[in-house]
Amino acid sequence: MATGRAEAFSDGVFAIAITLLVLSLRLSGTGTVTSQLLAAWPQYFAYVVSFLTIGIMWMNHHTILAHVQRVDRPLLVINLLLLMGIAVIPFPTVLVADHLTDDGATAAVVTYGLVMIAISCGFAGLWIYVATHATTLGAAVPPEALRRSIPGFTGGLLAYALATLIALFFSPVAALIIFGLLAVYYLFEHLPSPAEERPRPGDGGTGP
Repeated sequence: MATGRAEAFSDGVFAIAITLLVLSLRLSGTGTVTSQLLAAWPQYFAYVVSFLTIGIMWMNHHTILAHVQRVDRPLLVINLLLLMGIAVIPFPTVLVADHLTDDGATAAVVTYGLVMIAISCGFAGLWIYVATHATTLGAAVPPEALRRSIPGFTGGLLAYALATLIALFFSPVAALIIFGLLAVYYLFEHLPSPAEERPRPGDGGTGP
């Protein structure tokens, strides 16, 4: 199967998930509108972290599929499991928004972290599969270059696990900040570019 259908379906899941984040933004309680807006800072915090996270995950997902010309059934299964994690992000986002300043903060942020760990496993599995089946999937980049990028791209899994432990034993707010910093980390390119790695005429490769 060509990658187009897989990308289109995935884009729809990402779009719905990132749109549903707005449901975490609402005013509650008593007092003036200004005081309620100020008191709602956990909602803004959770929204920004999750919006950036989903947006950057979408960018990296697009980059991964851009490396291959076709997808097979195992890759579709891994992608489906990854999307299951993406789709659930609005749920822990609402938990964090509602409980970051009360006794439920630890449980809320740990839940958020567990979802991020599951998604990281999905991304790691997706990229490792692409890197180890590059020839079968019609990847333009040499398999060796793909495999060299695995540690840098999948290292976030350990960071998410560490941040979740920090939320559990030390500070939920600190853990949420780390989640935000991880989104920034993945904003930068950690995968070889298909366009840059394609053989070009005259370089000894097999360019067109």
